[in-house]
Amino acid sequence: MSLIKFLTSKAFLKQIILAVVALVVLSFLMLKWLDYRTNHGSFVTVPDLAGKTIETAGILLKDNQLTMEIQDSANYNPKYPKYSVIEQYPKAGNQVKEDRKIYLILNPSGYRKVEVPIVVGRTFRQAKPTLEAIGFEVGRISYIDDIGKDEVQSISFEGESVKAGDLLPMTSKIDIVLGNGNRGIEEE
Repeated sequence: MSLIKFLTSKAFLKQIILAVVALVVLSFLMLKWLDYRTNHGSFVTVPDLAGKTIETAGILLKDNQLTMEIQDSANYNPKYPKYSVIEQYPKAGNQVKEDRKIYLILNPSGYRKVEVPIVVGRTFRQAKPTLEAIGFEVGRISYIDDIGKDEVQSISFEGESVKAGDLLPMTSKIDIVLGNGNRGIEEE
């Protein structure tokens, strides 16, 4: 039998029609299975977790068939309790599929510690912006007899002497001792 006769025979055409029908049925079943498996058209609203403790957030997410993943903590925010949620992704109110991961950023237990810069020996005018740029606050300012007027002689935190390189929590109030421009009592 030649190839042309075989391609035009009834047996070959029946096989082609059966293959096309089988392909259509298989495609239809696959699409239905995908709709079922991916919950097509079924969404869950993401709850607002801001300010909630990690335990409360976990319960709310579980009740909504969602899962959580904790990401790195952010900078400390005193408006929220320690270890509470301060950010989430996707945002509250978004529509997502069941079992979607909700990424949470938690409030750490306190301000992160930063290194005290070199300010001793500099003028107050230089030291104040340097300290404030890092996140410290200038606390009490006092003066001692020293020829360097408004030159930083020493710094302290909560009554303890501090030197450059020490680690202190951000927003710490640093007390500064400045020179008043007087030589002090001269020895004879």
